[in-house]
Amino acid sequence: MERKKVTVHTLQARKAARQPITMITAYDYPTALAVDRAGVDVILVGDSLGMVVLGYPNTLPVTMEEMLHHAKAVARAHPSALLVGDLPFMAYQADIAEAVRNAGRFLKEAGMDAVKLEGGREMAPTVEAIVRAGIPVMGHIGFTPQSLHRLGGYRVQGRTAVDARRLLEDALALEAAGCFAIVLEMVPEPVAAAITERLRIPTIGIGAGAACDGQVLVLHDLIGLFDRFTPRFAKKYADLHQEIVRAVQAYCEDVRSRRFPGPEHTFSMDPEELAAFQAMLEALPAPAPVAEAR
Repeated sequence: MERKKVTVHTLQARKAARQPITMITAYDYPTALAVDRAGVDVILVGDSLGMVVLGYPNTLPVTMEEMLHHAKAVARAHPSALLVGDLPFMAYQADIAEAVRNAGRFLKEAGMDAVKLEGGREMAPTVEAIVRAGIPVMGHIGFTPQSLHRLGGYRVQGRTAVDARRLLEDALALEAAGCFAIVLEMVPEPVAAAITERLRIPTIGIGAGAACDGQVLVLHDLIGLFDRFTPRFAKKYADLHQEIVRAVQAYCEDVRSRRFPGPEHTFSMDPEELAAFQAMLEALPAPAPVAEAR
């Protein structure tokens, strides 16, 4: 039975009913199809694809064109989940008009339902402009990967009372600007709980504790497909990297021992056609000997 399409209003209703929201990243057609069939509420085409798919050292090199390319592939799965496209670094920070245009491209060209951007109260005017254009916006505060260098690395945010209050004020400013939800990344649980309690819109945690209205993980962390590291806040539900290595090793062994392909993997000919083909071969010159490798 096909699920009803998840919308921003669905998420608001989930918060009101205290029903946890599930969100996961996907970057291509087959993974989008799989996570949607699993029943996830929100699919984020995250700029994390720069690291887990494209092999960049962080998210900063990811371009708008790369994001659109992957977002289009995800949208082709026609998921019931809400689709959110992640605005990449420098696609929205320098100019509000450019931010609106790039956000619009996610909906117009790539079939997304909403966009996500990083930053607190300084992003409120940008959020307001994008929302005025009819585009739903998800905020993202706490540790913001696009500000990796300014934050001094992968560091938990909001550990002091002053910093925690600043995060709360950022969240309230984003809500006032029109965000329909906010991601809280690497924030102490008491701070995330306080923000969640004071917001009318849902919070989606990643390394922010169980008090958030929902949770998000990078798919490749969840299924063990990213081999460089697994964040402390991620739970690995499978180890597909090792499973892929095992499967390919078995394939190589079968090929080298000529166990693959077997009769069940090959195609035959009609006996009469085979006899005619063999007669044609006999009439041809003998094949040249294979040269030995030097």
